[in-house]
Amino acid sequence: MRIVFIGTSGLSVATARNLLDKGHEVIFIEEDKERVKELSEAMDCGIINGDGTRPEILKESDPKGTDVLFCLTDSDQQNIIASLVGRSMGFSRVITRIEDPQFDVICAELGIQDTIVPNRMTAGLLSDMARGYDVLQLSSMFKGDARLFTFLAGRDDAGPVSELDLPEKSRAICFYRDGNFRLADPETDLKKGDEVVILTTSEGVAQLREKYDRPSKERDEQKK
Repeated sequence: MRIVFIGTSGLSVATARNLLDKGHEVIFIEEDKERVKELSEAMDCGIINGDGTRPEILKESDPKGTDVLFCLTDSDQQNIIASLVGRSMGFSRVITRIEDPQFDVICAELGIQDTIVPNRMTAGLLSDMARGYDVLQLSSMFKGDARLFTFLAGRDDAGPVSELDLPEKSRAICFYRDGNFRLADPETDLKKGDEVVILTTSEGVAQLREKYDRPSKERDEQKK
């Protein structure tokens, strides 16, 4: 795979080293010239010196030939802008780092589905560890072709879970409303703005992305 990173945060570098060790191609986009020099001496990867939110800089990284664009700077706003620009330029998958959970809903409304909130994820894991839970249990459960997909429900998705038009071998297992976790069953009524979690397959993810990787407002407009 070919992976492009915007920003050279600790998370970026650690992820990049892991990918390089597995034989993947890695490209960094970084504004700081001194940081560029440090990385070029320490890592065997490509480096582009420039602002990762600028279309002309992203173009240099070959969007069409890249599998994943990671937006992992220390600025939420910069990551969101870079994600939107990257998506418009043809990157097939964009993954965005968000430190402030308040940006979660905004990202979903903008169609930025693949977001990570490191502090919240780490806090959850540490809390589980403190209570004696095995934090590896969840990852070991999803084997073979099992995948998870989340989307923000639009107006047309409101109503019973059983009426969702889901791919074969897919099921809504839970959802978040106002930040609160709730289990889902066929009779559960969804509301606009609910974050819905679907258990599906890799093929199902592709179908769900095609349907839901657009802002819910845009999907609602197309249903009028």
